[in-house]
Amino acid sequence: MLTPTQRRLKQLAERGTARFDTDSVLSAARRRTGLSDFGPMDFVPRLELLLADYRADETLSGLGKQTVHGDLVRYASKRLLLQDQYTRHPEIDQEVIAAPVIVAGLPRSGTTHLVNLLAADSRFRSLPLWELLEPVPNPRERAPGKLSQALVARVDRALPDKARDFLGVDALSADPRYLRCTGKWAGMRLAVPHLAAMHPMTPDHIHEEIELMGPDFASYVFEWTGHVPRYRDHSFRTDQTPHFAYMKRALQLLQWQDRQAGKPQRRFVLKCPQHLENLPALDATFPDATVIFTHRDPVAVIQSTVTMLGYAERVGRTRVDADRLIAYWAERIERLLRRGVEDRELIPANRSHDVLFHAFMKDTEGTLDTIYRRARIPRTSTSRAEQAAFLEAHPRGKDGRLEYDLERGFGVRAEDLRKRFAFYFERFPVRVEES
Repeated sequence: MLTPTQRRLKQLAERGTARFDTDSVLSAARRRTGLSDFGPMDFVPRLELLLADYRADETLSGLGKQTVHGDLVRYASKRLLLQDQYTRHPEIDQEVIAAPVIVAGLPRSGTTHLVNLLAADSRFRSLPLWELLEPVPNPRERAPGKLSQALVARVDRALPDKARDFLGVDALSADPRYLRCTGKWAGMRLAVPHLAAMHPMTPDHIHEEIELMGPDFASYVFEWTGHVPRYRDHSFRTDQTPHFAYMKRALQLLQWQDRQAGKPQRRFVLKCPQHLENLPALDATFPDATVIFTHRDPVAVIQSTVTMLGYAERVGRTRVDADRLIAYWAERIERLLRRGVEDRELIPANRSHDVLFHAFMKDTEGTLDTIYRRARIPRTSTSRAEQAAFLEAHPRGKDGRLEYDLERGFGVRAEDLRKRFAFYFERFPVRVEES
């Protein structure tokens, strides 16, 4: 059942329009940024596949259409801003991304918690959500104070008497990119109020570098926001190494921006489940990386994934197709795992480590100690204190807890679904989780 706010948002969204054609997306990005150079245009066929999938999706609600169209415009805008920096500052390509620590594992398998713990160590360079959404300041923004005040006013109208408390006392001096992310998170909380209990996405929350592949329209992030079978199948058939190189170049830009601001160079800590099915590309792009593989009962992963997506789809779609969700993500998780198992040995033992979810939850300190040793980084008293402070500030269940029931919600018995993952349980001593 939808909340009154959710019903109102869906009603308002029906008044808008979203054109799913290439010119609509690219023209909107040009207007937003005042720029026109997208760099190599080889991304256009991938964008067109996405647009065709969205046009064919008859279950997208008005709000869903506006959301996915807005995401496409945002990625195209980000591509323009990135390309502008590359053109004006060719020295960016000389930046060296040295020995990153990369967390690779299934979604909902502890990757987010682990990368946020590692990122609490101030010696690491991490990727907070606000920066990933807009890694480059828009050159058209010359008066951030005025922009910030306008944002506060908009939030005031949506949340009377609460905007300034929500945004913080420094709202009028904060980076407008940070404030936009804050506003986006506030909007998501209104649209899907239980989202925070499933996957927090506050501006400071450490997120996935696939956001930096989005401007190349080559990321499985689109599979999380829409039904895109043609785009997915094309991705399966295509070598992803060029898209990993695109993402690495964005990391080089961020490191260059740090250098311009006088910040010290630090090792990146990254994470993304998509890496599991692209280990050859990952290793070719970051040959000196330490890769941490997280492992969890895939049935628990699927249960958590489809529950979260089904909940979000109540406002993004005219109806929720539970059968499609469970079929799609069971197959998707299986592919990730099969490719990950097949290619696991590509990453040598001296720069990789396998983390079992249940062991990580039971002995977080021991897990971190092992990761630091494998990455050849001393774990200092300062880093321990920083990570302890993070845990104290972010206890499990801080934003509430949800109960997951695969059989009741999706008509699938856990034990039946688990049979298709026998190959994975044979490879790793993953503990079966009771629903």
